[in-house]
Amino acid sequence: MPRPDFLRTIVESQHRFPDDAACRDYLFACRWPEGFRCPACSFELPKRFLRECSSCHHQVSVTAGTVLHKTRTPIHLWFWAAYQTSTGTPGISALQLQRQLGLKRYETAWFMLHKLRRAMVAPERSPLSGLIEVDDAYVGCSDSGRVGGRDAFGAATIVITAVEVLGTGSGRIRMEAVDDLSADALCGFVQDNVLEGATVRTDAWQGFKRLSRLGYDHQPTSLRAEWMVGKDNALALPHVHRVISNFKTWLRGTYRGVSDHQMQVYLDEFVFRFNRRRTPMAAFQTLLGIGSRRPPPTYEEVKDPCTNRRSSSTGH
Repeated sequence: MPRPDFLRTIVESQHRFPDDAACRDYLFACRWPEGFRCPACSFELPKRFLRECSSCHHQVSVTAGTVLHKTRTPIHLWFWAAYQTSTGTPGISALQLQRQLGLKRYETAWFMLHKLRRAMVAPERSPLSGLIEVDDAYVGCSDSGRVGGRDAFGAATIVITAVEVLGTGSGRIRMEAVDDLSADALCGFVQDNVLEGATVRTDAWQGFKRLSRLGYDHQPTSLRAEWMVGKDNALALPHVHRVISNFKTWLRGTYRGVSDHQMQVYLDEFVFRFNRRRTPMAAFQTLLGIGSRRPPPTYEEVKDPCTNRRSSSTGH
């Protein structure tokens, strides 16, 4: 059975996925293109929604291990939501999704979007490599209200960003919300997201000094030494500043407001979109959880997410 191709328009997606049966067929073709065999004893099983091996009686559902597992919402609505989320450049809000899918409750659309967002981070993703730019930014307030330096203002969230530099363009990115700009937070972020031995460009903030001792080719740029104080700091680290600016524009344009404890989820969504901007097929299947080894999040996990922030008290 050939693996299905990607849908290029929303009209085509609605024709391909008119009901739950068509969606289950698609899931089967994607997950088992060569036919299904029992994971317990390798006995070949027929194509049904719930498969029970006639040899060892092991049961497997076509939605097991995906975001659709045990859902009460029609599966074809999940498919349409995943298509909208993976292909729409600016993203979609829960209110917009509720209207487009005809859902009665806003909470249903909100939960669907957050489950899809939590499928956007692959635990086995490879670290950034080559030449990397790293910098911090404050998200959630105007930079004009800051006194200067690294002082946070108001309810702003501190975000660290790393970007692969590919000539004049950008490769993959990583973004993370942190509690402070200590060496533990900054260097811990780099260790988690950048391959050891890579060249890392930063400004001259003292929190980055440890990178050279951690096995990185650290290349700090002093804005004062380069006569950039009072000028556009993006001249020193253009790629990472462009990504940060695009993120802020995207956040303001798509969502009315983002709570501080949910910021990491939206950072993950932006990273997911940016890194898969040329591979919509992979993005669509990743959101549905096809091929994923992680269980889908529960409502409690979505509503009260565990913070992923670093601080000087947590270390690396």
